[in-house]
Amino acid sequence: MKFATWNINGSKARIDTLVAWLEEARPDVVCLQEIKSVDEGFPAAPIERLGYHVATHGQKGFNGVAILSKHRLEDVTRGLPGDPDDLQARYIEAVISVSTGVVRIGGLYLPNGNPIGTEKFSYKLAWMDRLERHARERLALEEPFLLMGDYNVIPEAIDAKTPENWLGDALFQPESRAAYRRLLGLGLTDCLRATTDAQLFTFWDYQAGCWQRNEGIRIDHVLASPQAADRLRAVGIDKHVRGWDKPSDHVPVWVELAVDEKE
Repeated sequence: MKFATWNINGSKARIDTLVAWLEEARPDVVCLQEIKSVDEGFPAAPIERLGYHVATHGQKGFNGVAILSKHRLEDVTRGLPGDPDDLQARYIEAVISVSTGVVRIGGLYLPNGNPIGTEKFSYKLAWMDRLERHARERLALEEPFLLMGDYNVIPEAIDAKTPENWLGDALFQPESRAAYRRLLGLGLTDCLRATTDAQLFTFWDYQAGCWQRNEGIRIDHVLASPQAADRLRAVGIDKHVRGWDKPSDHVPVWVELAVDEKE
């Protein structure tokens, strides 16, 4: 089965691009970030016509996450636990049934955190602490679990074409990178780095010809529990989508797991 994540950067603006990619890539499950719409405003109809079930956790104008699945979504939960006062729509989780049990999917849009030295960076680090606690609880279930989305973290220097350009950015701060490593320390696997040491990117800014110069960074990640990592068969980045008309500044990242679909 194929699982993917994509920061779509506006579901209404990018619906034609999304549908074209779904028809081309044929993923079984997709986590979307930055849908930038309330739940009732999400353009679900053309996606449902392709056979997907849709669950959203929306917010007017910005943020917002969704899960699209060719399999019925069960136990859908919205919002990251740990702070009842946090109203930003940045996390959604669901379960799908497979022949061997279930696969749990967590879709996240981690805070950007800029500028450093403001409450935005503090919020980013606090959110990552909450994510770590939640991931620890989910890992205790010993299920195949994928925690995927836009992490807004550049893990290592190799994950940026020009890392020195990011030294003052929240995405590349020691605190952000350390929080990401703590997730790996829980037993989660960075699926891309489990399969290649190549310099690959998932985001190219719209400004200054970054796409044309391949001035990219890798900030969209798929992390897998041991039970999912044991079933990992392939990982890919659909870089070509960035060259389509009216693209998102992110591209899809996907993994294939050896799990049989439930009959």
